[in-house]
Amino acid sequence: MKKILGLAVLVFAIAAVATVLSRDESGNFTFLSAYNLENLLARVGRFGVLSIAAAFVIVTGGIDLSIGSVVCVAGCLLPWTLRDLGLPAVVGLPLVLAITALIGLFQGLCVVRLRLQPFVVTLCGLLLYRGVMRAFTDDQRMGFGDTAAGLRWLATGRVPLGTGFGLPVPLLVLAVVGALTALFWHRTVAGRHLFALGHNAEAARLAGVPTGRLTVLAYVLCALLAGLGGCLFVLDVNSAQAASFGNFYELYAIAGAVLGGTALRGGEGQVLGIVLGASLMQLLSNTINLVGNSNQLEFAVVGAVILVGAAIDELLRRYLRARPGS
Repeated sequence: MKKILGLAVLVFAIAAVATVLSRDESGNFTFLSAYNLENLLARVGRFGVLSIAAAFVIVTGGIDLSIGSVVCVAGCLLPWTLRDLGLPAVVGLPLVLAITALIGLFQGLCVVRLRLQPFVVTLCGLLLYRGVMRAFTDDQRMGFGDTAAGLRWLATGRVPLGTGFGLPVPLLVLAVVGALTALFWHRTVAGRHLFALGHNAEAARLAGVPTGRLTVLAYVLCALLAGLGGCLFVLDVNSAQAASFGNFYELYAIAGAVLGGTALRGGEGQVLGIVLGASLMQLLSNTINLVGNSNQLEFAVVGAVILVGAAIDELLRRYLRARPGS
């Protein structure tokens, strides 16, 4: 709880600094404009879904570096199913999500059955899935045309709150995903076993926890949510090109999860912290763009956040080991 409170204070502090520094020559605060806040919250919604996806694997003590490529798969296949195959949205969207879930199933089985390292499996997946999509689309841009006008509401819709401000629908999607994840993690036996697996896989196995099936489940849910995030991203921009769509999104996902308190060693994580971590990442990016009129430092910020998070996690692990009786 202290970590979440600290994150919340940090988010508000950076928002306050961004507000002050974004004042233009007319005395208006650009950061507080409805346009900027709506875009910022929409980005928080989309990247927050990816951070929760990454957290499902991280809490088991694993890692998924293929999230950006899974985003690419969803981003390229959704326009293809709706425009080229002519499938209705109620069929095309679940089909794309099912395909991304199968990717997670494949990776989970590689980790569990072949006993390959998650880093190796997902790093190969990062290259494999994007390469397949580039060949499948022939590096052509995949767009919806006029076939997804209604479905695009999921990514571009706003719920009016008055005074010209609307709550972005992607943020509501994140709220639903976050609530379901919290219920699964903290109110079900499987969710608690997932954390036990992250704490000590061998002890969990000896206690009768189905560690193999839970590991596979974690990768399936991670890929499924990454696919959902990919659908939101492509519906927002209305097109995707396999060579670049979703590039480095796995870094944003992992950074948001780690910054939100999900321990890289596994066994720890809270949904609210992950949402705040993703919010902080997007807030930093937004502040850099507003104040510096450039995004050149964005990747430097992402790298610094992951490094600091890993360092804190390692120091905490050493501290807990050194404590008597721990």
